[in-house]
Formats: sequence, C-alpha cells, structure tokens
Amino acid sequence: MKNKINPLVTLVGAGPGDPDLLTIKGAKALAEANVVLYDALANEEILAYAPKKAIKIFVGKRKGNHAYSQDQINQLIVDNALTYGHVVRLKGGDPFIFGRGSEEIEYVESFGIPTFVVPGISSSIAVPAYQGISLTKRGVSESFWVITGTTSARKLSADVALAAQSSATVVVLMGMSKLDQIVSIFQKESKGETPVAIIQNGTTPEEKVGFGTVNNIQKVVLENNLSSPAIIVIGEVVGDGKKREGFYKELISNHNKGLIYGKE
Repeated sequence: MKNKINPLVTLVGAGPGDPDLLTIKGAKALAEANVVLYDALANEEILAYAPKKAIKIFVGKRKGNHAYSQDQINQLIVDNALTYGHVVRLKGGDPFIFGRGSEEIEYVESFGIPTFVVPGISSSIAVPAYQGISLTKRGVSESFWVITGTTSARKLSADVALAAQSSATVVVLMGMSKLDQIVSIFQKESKGETPVAIIQNGTTPEEKVGFGTVNNIQKVVLENNLSSPAIIVIGEVVGDGKKREGFYKELISNHNKGLIYGKE
C-alpha cells in the first residue's frame, strides 16, 4: 500500500550568501524536505542540510537568463508537493523582500496546499553590516529605505527620487544597471558628496567593495570592475564603514578561512 502524500510547502530564506547566516529554523526545514527548489542567490552549500535522497532543482534567475519563468516555478512547486510531499522553496535573502515569495504562497494555497514561511536575513541589512555600515545611527540617520532598482516594468523605481529628498540611508537592490540614473537623481538633490558603497557578492569569499561618493561612484565601479549581484548603499553612515574597511576585510577573510567562531 502506498504511503499517503501530505503536501506541504515551506518558503525558506537562505540569507545573503554566507551559508552560516542560514537560520536554525531554515536548516530544520531543509532537513525534512523531500524536494528543494533553490535560487541563484541561495548558496549551494546550504543544500547539505537537506537529506541526500531529497530532489534538488535549480530554478535560478539572473538578468537575461532564467532557468524557469515565474509561472513555471509556481507550477513546479505545486507539482512536486502533490507528488512527493514536503517542498522547500529556498530563496536568497528573505522570501518577502523582493523575492516574489507572496506570489508563490498565493499560488500554492490556491491548490489547498498548506504553507509555512521561514524568514531569512536580508542582504539589504547583512551586506552593509559585514562592511561595518550601520544603516541607522543616532544623530546621523534616523531611518532607511530599501528599494528595488528595477521594477517589474524594468524601470527604476520612482521611490528612489523620493528617498533622495530625505536624510535617510538608501539601500538599492538590483540597481547596478540603473546606476547612472540613480546618480543623476541624487545630484539633482545636491547630494553629490554623499558617501556611497557598492558591495558585490556580499558576505561571500567573492565579495568586492567600492567606496566613493555620488559624484565619483561610477568611476569607482569601473576601477574595481564591480557588477551584479551587488547592492548600493547611499548615506552618511557609509563613511563609518569606510573607516573600518581594513578591519572588516581581515575579519571576513578569517571567517571565510574558518579561523574564527571555533571552526579551525
């Protein structure tokens, strides 16, 4: 007699890149997975938490190169849940921060399949933190914006112009292709000397960083050969990160080599 299939879908935030930043709850969900569908921004080392017999399917999307369309991913989640049981949808960062997690949940639930969400550490917060950049700081920045650089219409979000008028720290995700526009907007608000950091492949051994100002950040990008995936951080708090740059580079290097946190 066949075992009854009990379909379940768990959205798990994989964190910003460093596999050690996966949550304990996320690791527990993976350990109980029959199928894992994972993104391009989810570190593949995290798949080791899933059973060896679990089916692993790459459904990553990069600019201009999609393994599956979003509609296909939605259907894969449902089909695998109905066929095998527990599907873990592993998404980079946090599933609900520009991750289309809510769309996937709504689609799955329309089939009567129960869902659960395990939040992840968002790159919008963790990647600056790894560079010593505190998005808020007493007397300097009372708030921060997290904005998508590229909307579903492939345009720069109109919220960037609103954010540029404030004194808040501004974090732009998926914005490298729109950097020229972002610079122009901040210059129009007389923010040309505002510090900027661009961090590529944050929290990973491949991390690259460029520090500058709104006025010269395009030159910094060219000199450092920076590209996607990267986040853009604009605000006075970036100056503090620049001061600590050497210390954090050494700390992260030692972490990646397993020389801290009892890994040696």
